[in-house]
Formats: sequence, C-alpha cells, structure tokens
Amino acid sequence: MRLEDLNYFLAVAETGHVGRASTRLGHSQPALTKGLQRLEKELGIQLFERTPKGMALTTAGAAFFERARHVRTGLDDAIKEASDLHLGKIGLVRVGVAPAYVQMLCAPACSALITQRPAARIHMTTGLNDALFGALRQGELDLCISAIAASPEPEFDQHPLMEDDLLVMARDQHPLFDKRSLRFADLVEYGWILPTDKVMARRAIDARFLEAGLPTPEVVIESSSTVATLLPVVRTTDLLTVVGQRAAGPSGGGLRSIPLEQARWRRTIGICTRRGAYQSPLAKRFIEIVDQHARDLTGA
Repeated sequence: MRLEDLNYFLAVAETGHVGRASTRLGHSQPALTKGLQRLEKELGIQLFERTPKGMALTTAGAAFFERARHVRTGLDDAIKEASDLHLGKIGLVRVGVAPAYVQMLCAPACSALITQRPAARIHMTTGLNDALFGALRQGELDLCISAIAASPEPEFDQHPLMEDDLLVMARDQHPLFDKRSLRFADLVEYGWILPTDKVMARRAIDARFLEAGLPTPEVVIESSSTVATLLPVVRTTDLLTVVGQRAAGPSGGGLRSIPLEQARWRRTIGICTRRGAYQSPLAKRFIEIVDQHARDLTGA
C-alpha cells in the first residue's frame, strides 16, 4: 500500500470531495482518482459512493477510515519523534487551552519554557473542551489544559491539576437575591448565557436540572466561545450564566454567585493527552512546568 494513496483517501474522506481534497494536498484530481482506484483494488472493497454532493464513504470505507486515521496519526508521531531525537531540545509544543486558563496556567508555563529552552516554539490553540478534545483526538495537539471528565475516554490520559467549580452568577442587584427562601427551581424563571450543548459544562448543567425534575435552562445567548466575554451582558440584565470559581474571584466584579449547593458543579481542571501518543521532551517539560505552577497556585 502506498502512503500517498492513504493520504489521498483520508483527504477525500475528510472533505467529501475529490476537488477539495486535491486543493488541500496540492495534487491533481486525476492523481487522486487513480490513487483511490489503486487502494480499492488492493483492499478489494469499494470505499466511496459518488453522490450529487461529492463522495460518501461506504460502510466498509467508514470502518477503514477510522483505522487509517489512527495509522496516519501514529506515523506522524513516529516522524515527530525521530525529528526530536535528531534536533535535541529544539522543537514545537502544540498546546490547547480553555480561555479561562490561558493567563492562569498556560502563559506562565510558556514564559518558563522559553526561558529554559530558548529554541523552543509553542503553538497555542484556545477553545472550549469539545473543540480541544477533537483536535487532540486528531493528533493536531500534544496536550490540552481544560476541564477533564470524571471518567476519561479510553483514548485519553488525564492528569488532574486543580479544582475549579462552576458557579451560577448573576448581577449584584438580581431579583433572585431578594427572595427569602431561594430554591433551585427559581433559576428556571430567568434566561441564561451558556456554551453550546457540545461542551462538557453545558451537558452537566442540563443534567442537573433534569435530575431535579425541572426543564433545562432557557438559553437566550448561546456561545461557541467562552461565556466570560459576555459577562458585561450579565451585569446589565437579569440573565444568568456559569463561571469558574477561580475566574470569578472573591468579589465577582459586579456579579454574585447564587448561594445554592445545587448551583455549584464540582469540576477538575487538568492536562489531557492522547493515550499511547509520542510526547516530545519539550512537551513533557511543559507538562511538568504547568503541574508545578498549579501546585504553587493551590498550595499543594
């Protein structure tokens, strides 16, 4: 099997179109078509079906795609490892980080790593955990700093760093604070600013309301980025949102947390890596630095 044919297959499977795949790879469409034909002949199966919208994987093609993607990622790891062994301390660390932890954890670690290893290069991607875990799964990141699941997915390894509970926040003068006997059900009466339902925190919030026999929050503003950027809206309306306890700080900046235990979600922040993937010496050192900085912050 030719490696280039495998790359052709992956590109067409990911784009769903031979033309877009050829543009991505910088090869002609006839070359890709011929490569796919060679691969199908060698495997003895049909990988794609032509549709009006492009190329769709067959059932066998979809199964092969999952295996081929892991093979490609493993090969990329091997190439990266060989390069690191050749270059020594020179290399690139690809870090994914949730926005709330850029300044708190990632920036100090970047400063320390560059001081220790001036030739190092860091590529930092910020995003919510659904996007970060997807990039990590695809081999596009070496590690993620984000909220981690209580039970990690089989393909990931997790290293806990600190606790940072999610709190429901409202403006200082919100009507909820005037209630003599505040109940969790009272939170349903107001609109919310929340991340999309692909994000771990959103799913946990919805689950808490459903477990209490309540409807899920009415989302007035749904954000694919951090809701922290929308806190000015919370300060000037009766909308509710959730913020990490460490990001909220002791005063909350014109915001107050809802004083209910049900309005608090226990959450662990940690480092997530792809199980079995190669970690360069630089990536390992970066993880050590982040871990030590988290210990300094928490007094552990």
